Parts: sequence; C-alpha cells; structure tokens
Amino acid sequence: MAAFETKTYPNVLMQIGATQEEIAKRLREVFHTFFEDETERIYHDGPEDTGYLVDTGNIDARTEGMSYGMMMCVQLGRKDLFDRIWKWAKTYMYMEEGENEGYFAWSCALDGKKNAYGPAPDGEEFFAMALFFASHRWGDGEGIYCYSQEARAILRACLHKGEKGRPGAAMWNRENAQILFVPGCPFTDPSYHLPHFYELFALWADEEDRPFWKRAAQASRAYLAKACHPETGLNPEYGRFDGSPMADPMPWGGTHGDFYSDAYRTAANIGLDAVWFGEDAGQMGAPLRMMKFFGTDLEAVRCVYTVDGKPLEQPVLHPLGLLAGTAQGALAVLADDVSSEEDREMARTWVRWFWNQPLRKGVRRYYDNCLYLFALLALSGNYRIW
Repeated sequence: MAAFETKTYPNVLMQIGATQEEIAKRLREVFHTFFEDETERIYHDGPEDTGYLVDTGNIDARTEGMSYGMMMCVQLGRKDLFDRIWKWAKTYMYMEEGENEGYFAWSCALDGKKNAYGPAPDGEEFFAMALFFASHRWGDGEGIYCYSQEARAILRACLHKGEKGRPGAAMWNRENAQILFVPGCPFTDPSYHLPHFYELFALWADEEDRPFWKRAAQASRAYLAKACHPETGLNPEYGRFDGSPMADPMPWGGTHGDFYSDAYRTAANIGLDAVWFGEDAGQMGAPLRMMKFFGTDLEAVRCVYTVDGKPLEQPVLHPLGLLAGTAQGALAVLADDVSSEEDREMARTWVRWFWNQPLRKGVRRYYDNCLYLFALLALSGNYRIW
C-alpha cells in the first residue's frame, strides 16, 4: 500500500547501510550549506522579511527555485523561511495585470525587477502544492499567508485563464489534461508531469475542478509511460502530447528533444509518485530501465544522449542532478515488494552512488543541489504528504 494510505514512507538510505544518525547529520549539513553557508548557499534574505533563491548559473531568481525552496522548507518544518520566500515571490514575481495576470514571472533580477513577463508552469504547480502543505502543517494565516486560499487561486488561474473573458491562456490542455511547457503552447515537458501532486489537487482545489485534476493524474501517468523510451527509459526535455520527442527548433535555440537537463527530474517524479500513490500506468519501470541503460559505471552519465541511447558529443551540464534524479527514481524499484533482488540491487547501487556524493560547488551548483536535496528528502522518507 502507498504512503497516502499508510502514512509510512520508506527510508531506503537505511537499506544501503546508512544509520539514522548519519542521515540526520547529512540533512543538517545539506540544509546549512543550501540555506546558511556564506559561501555556498543558494538562499538569501531579502528586504522586509523576504527571501529568495538564486540560480547561480544565471544570477536570477526563478519560479522553479522559489517554489522548490518553499517545498523544501515545508518538508523541513521551516515556516520562517517558507514565509520569507513566499512573500518575495508574491511581492516581485506575481503579475496583477495583463494576459498573465494571476501567474508568476518565471525570472526576476535579484532586486525584484522582472526579467520576463511570462510564467513557467512547473513553478505554479510547486507553489500550489507547497502552499497546501503549509496550510495543513501550520494552519492558514491572514492575507498572503492564507495558504490554502492562495493555492486554490493559483490552480484556478492555471485552468481557467482564457475562459469567460479572462485574458491569457491556461497552463493545462483541457482536452488531454496535460500540462504545457508554457501557457497555450502545443507541447509539454515530461518533467513537469507530477501525477502525485494532481491526486492531491483533486482533493483540495476548487470543488468544480477536482474531477479535472483526477483526470490529469491519470493522463500524466499514461503520458510518462509513452515519453520514457521502452528500452533506455530516457525521456526528452520537451515532448509532443503523444510522448515523442520534440524535433522542431525552439526560438531560443535547440530542439530540446534529447535527454538533457530538464529531463533528469522525470525519474525522480516517478519515484516519488510510486511512494505516495503507487499507481502504475506503465511509467514506473522507466527509472530501472535508465539504470540498466547506464549500467554500473558512473562515467556513462557524463554526456548527453538521444532518448534511444545514442551518445552525443556534448557534456552533461548537471551531472549531480542526473545522479540525484536517477537515485530518487530508485524508489519506484525499492518501494515495490515484487521487484527482483537483482533489480533491487541495481537500484541500491544508484542510491549508494548518490549517498557518497557531496553537494556540488561552483557556478552551476543551483540546479544540481536542488535535485540533491529533494532526493535526500525522498530517499530518507522525509518527502511527505502534509
């Protein structure tokens, strides 16, 4: 039975021999580095009780990182930091007018000035989920700290913009129930598909929208089963609604149809969904196929691949993110009692590799260390439904 029903979350780090004391120490150390260390931290205090997370490779604040930071803080019980991050996002990123009214600008300068006036849907879905969890863990406050009200407003905009005279476009395709790469566009991003979130939105969003969110959970699992290659388990950064990789060049360059940076999150999402709900539409086997494709040599994850496994002459930009995402995907194997011992040992190998890796340092540490902290929470049984 899944954690949604049992309220029990597997600690697979203990399965590879880590002790509770070692795991707790690692969590404290990673939190300190990520949020507090003067040299390596991603988080910084802002003015008037706000706070923001920096994409260290691009020197901006993104809805991706801000919403990730909120999820990390609600999982770790840090209401003080959660509220500071949320206030910064609502103060500087939220758009109150124009076609994207109700959404958040995906990138802002560190002084709060918007770098763009378009949203990225993965930010909105993480904002909403983190806010619901905050409501259940700490209770609703007033104004922007009435967390559940804010979460429902975000999801309302995501589904209903473009209807009844509302300007702009929705973030989900209402016909196939798939999340879009950006509002109104004709394709998706596999790593944006979070069926485990949608199951909870189906319980807590506006009542009229709950059937849609249930359908979205089912649609995303079915989509992921198609988007992850049947032999390699790899998925593209951007994909068509039928699961095939994007082949058309994007205005900003590239086709994004290969297994590259965004794509590293997909296995992690499948692993967390396996723990929380355990519903398999064919997607849960993908992380194991990935592990078997890469084999038992970490050097195999040093270049970019096509989804069918052809290595490209392009180095991986986020090697720790790839390792962390794949290791979190091991939950789909280790949380399943019917997996063979051979498959479980393959999964444990990736978890060991992850456990033995430190946080990344340097300019590109933001994305890698976000995925690392999420994997550490998930693999230790601390990424929970609140």
